[in-house]
Amino acid sequence: MYIKGFAKDILFGIAVGEALGIPFESMERIDMFKNPVFDMVGFKAYNQPSGTWSHSSALTFCVAESIANGYDLETTATNFIRWKNESCKSAKGYIFNNNNSTVRAISRLEKIINQSQEGNQSLFSYTSGIDNSNGSLMRILPLLYEIRVKNIKIQFDIIWNNSSLTHNHIRAAMCCMIYLKVAEYILNGHEKSDAYHRTRLDIKELWDVIGFDKNETKYFERLIQSDISICSIENLRSGDYVIESLETSLWCLLKSDSYKEAVLKSINLGNNTSSIGAITGGLAGLYYGYKSIPDNWIEKLTKRKYIHDLANRLDLMYS
Repeated sequence: MYIKGFAKDILFGIAVGEALGIPFESMERIDMFKNPVFDMVGFKAYNQPSGTWSHSSALTFCVAESIANGYDLETTATNFIRWKNESCKSAKGYIFNNNNSTVRAISRLEKIINQSQEGNQSLFSYTSGIDNSNGSLMRILPLLYEIRVKNIKIQFDIIWNNSSLTHNHIRAAMCCMIYLKVAEYILNGHEKSDAYHRTRLDIKELWDVIGFDKNETKYFERLIQSDISICSIENLRSGDYVIESLETSLWCLLKSDSYKEAVLKSINLGNNTSSIGAITGGLAGLYYGYKSIPDNWIEKLTKRKYIHDLANRLDLMYS
């Protein structure tokens, strides 16, 4: 039995977007412009076959599993640690790009959990320079099931706690808040540009409610005080800094007319192609729907039956 919901839209949107970007990770933009991507291919950067996804999708599935079983923050943290230590939820049964900031953040999380169990440290008491990479943004979208229709202040509290498992900085959490608020408006039937416009208004109000540090607001100038869709492509960055990732992903969604166009646009910007492909793919999948994703891309996707089953369980839990 398949329960009608939006889990397939976001889970396949993320996994396909990441799989498209994996072979081109760290490629320079100028090289991508010379030889743009038009289809799903394999090998290159990590020597993986076509359709292979990585940590963006795996950690998204860890969050989705927690939500499908009744959302619990500790379960989410445990799922992340099992992914790192046991390759649980991985595409290939092993982690093939384990020298990244998210793996290091989960190693730190594991240490802190062990210390907190001994009564030595709180789960959310650490800070680090890597706390503003895109590691929480890339896997946050299933949390939409938990936060939708709640008061925005409550939403932000839930989002910050989840983001802080790996990225304990309000800037990373605010990016997740913006991303999920756009997604919530899309889910409620709003056109993408209207969803973004309404989100900008909501975020400004949230800043007043929580007393958001005015020194932090400057980082969101192009996203909230201005309109990222008017930014020129030359001024977009596509590294793993969370602000860059959110700006680029929203720009690609707003400047495209299909799932395929949005994710290919994001990947052809080069650099952090896998995570930005996943972040863009999640919103584009939600907006255009599972059926908008090319069939041949889904057919190539690793463990697609698992993703189908997880999506069904997630929708069943909230039906």
